[in-house]
Amino acid sequence: MLPPFRTEPFTDFSKPENEAAFRAALEKVKAEMGRSFPLVIGDRRLLLDQTFTSINPSRPSEVLGIFSKGDVSHADMAVATALEAFKTWQYTSVADRARYLLRAATELRRRKHEFSATMVLEVGKSWVEADADTAEAIDFMEYYARQAMRVADSSHLLVPNPGEQVGLYYIPLGVGIVIPPWNFPLAIPTGMLTAALVAGNAVILKPAQPSPWVAWKLCELFWNQGLPPGVLNFVSGPGSSTGAQMVAHPKTRFIAFTGSRDVGLNIFEQASKVPPGQIWLKRTILEMGGKDAVVVDETADLEAAAQGIVAGAFGFQGQKCSAGSRAIIVGDVYDQVANRVVDLTRKLQIGAPDIGPHIDMGPVVNLDSMQKIMGYIEVGTQEGELLLGGSPVETAEGGYFLPPTIFGDVTSNARIAQEEIFGPVLALMRARDYDDALDIANGTEYGLTGAVYSHDRARLEQARREFHVGNLYLNRKCTGALVGIHPFGGFNMSGTDSKTGGPDYLLLYTQAKSVAERL
Repeated sequence: MLPPFRTEPFTDFSKPENEAAFRAALEKVKAEMGRSFPLVIGDRRLLLDQTFTSINPSRPSEVLGIFSKGDVSHADMAVATALEAFKTWQYTSVADRARYLLRAATELRRRKHEFSATMVLEVGKSWVEADADTAEAIDFMEYYARQAMRVADSSHLLVPNPGEQVGLYYIPLGVGIVIPPWNFPLAIPTGMLTAALVAGNAVILKPAQPSPWVAWKLCELFWNQGLPPGVLNFVSGPGSSTGAQMVAHPKTRFIAFTGSRDVGLNIFEQASKVPPGQIWLKRTILEMGGKDAVVVDETADLEAAAQGIVAGAFGFQGQKCSAGSRAIIVGDVYDQVANRVVDLTRKLQIGAPDIGPHIDMGPVVNLDSMQKIMGYIEVGTQEGELLLGGSPVETAEGGYFLPPTIFGDVTSNARIAQEEIFGPVLALMRARDYDDALDIANGTEYGLTGAVYSHDRARLEQARREFHVGNLYLNRKCTGALVGIHPFGGFNMSGTDSKTGGPDYLLLYTQAKSVAERL
C-alpha cells in the first residue's frame, strides 16, 4: 500500500553541502555536452543527417547537444509504431503501469541535481527555479501513479441495480502526441506524458526546439525502467512539419499541448478536422498562456504585495504562463507600491545561472525571444512611463540577457497590458478603486492566474466570485502551483482548463466504459 502523496521538498542551497552537490552535478552535465541524439521510434534509434543544436542561452556559442531533425515520414512511422505498442500496453494492469512511474520517481529523486543542472544550462533557469521544476516532475509521477489506481475502476460510485452487476471503467484512448513547452522543460512534459502513460496510452513526445536535451533525459529515464518499446517514442523536429503531421494523422487520438495561444488555436482547429480513416473525434488538452494580474487595494500588506509582484513578474525572467505581468493598484497606494516594486527589482542579480545560487535572473531562452521582447519594450515606451530597465545587458559571451523592465501608468487597453510578452516586462496600472481594479483584471482574453492582496474580507470574497481565472491566489504571489494542492489550468484563451495536478486530470486521457451484466 502506498503512503499518502506528499510534495517533494525543495533544496535549501544555503547549506554548503547542497551547494557543493549542485556544483558537482553541473560539472557532470557539462562533461556530457556535445553528444548527438537520435530519434527513438519503438526499438529503432535513428541518427539523421539533418540536425539542429541545443545551445546555452547564457553563452550561445556553447553547443549542448546535436539532435536529429525528424520529418513527416518519421512522424508517420512514430504513429504507426505507437499504435502497434498500444495494442498490448492498453491491457497492462493499472498497478503495473503505476509502478513504472514510481520507479522513475525514485530514480529522478536520486538524480535530482543532474536534471536541474541540465535546465540551468539549456534554458537559463536559476538554481532555485530549476530545483522547483524537478521537484514538480517528481510530484507528477508520484501523484498520477496514485490517481490512476483511484480512478481506473469507479464502479463503487454507481448506484446498485438489483439483478445486474454494473461497472464503470476508465480505459485509455490510444495514441497521443505530447507537445511540451521549453519554459518548464521537465515538469510539464513529465506531467503530460506520465498521465498519458499511466492511463494506458502510447505516446510520442515531440520536445520543444530550445529544450530537447532535458526531454531526452526524461524519456531515457523511462526507457531505463524497462518500458516496452513503442510505448514512449521521442521524435525531435520542427513543429510546423513533424508536429503538424502527427496532429493531423488519422490514427492520432489526442494531443496534449502547452505553449502559445496561436499554436494552441491552430492545433485546436486542425484536430477538429476528420480525415479519411479517422473514426473518432480527437481530444485536445491545451494550455495556452496568460496575461495575469496582481490586484492590490489600500487595505493590503503593501510590503508583501510588492514582494509578490516582483517574484511573480520576474521569476525565470517572466517566462511563465502564470507570470504576473500586470500589477493593478488602487490609486491611494499606487505610488507607494510602485516605488517599492522598483526598489526590490533593482536588487535582483542578473547573470549566467551556472555561476551560483545567488543569481536571480538568467537569460531569456533564445535570440528570437529576445528580439520579440525588445519589440514589446519599444511599444511600452509609447504606452507608459519607463521606470526601470529597457535595454539588453551586454556580456562578453553574447548571452540573451534582458533586465527586469517596469512601465508605470499603463492603461488597460495598451498592448503591453493585453498581449502575452513572455519576458521580464511588468506593467503597473492605476485603478480608481477596487471594483475598477477587478474590471481591469478581467479585461483580457486570457484567464489563467491572478492574485489579490487585501485585508478586506468582503473584497476577497468578491474576488472569489468575480475574478475570472482558473487559479486565484489571495494574499500570495500568482505563481508556484503545487501538484495535488493547486490544480492548474485556465479559462478563455488560456486553454481548456485541464487542471493538471488535480484529481480529475487523468480522466482527460481516458474514456469511460459502462458495463452491465444481468444476473
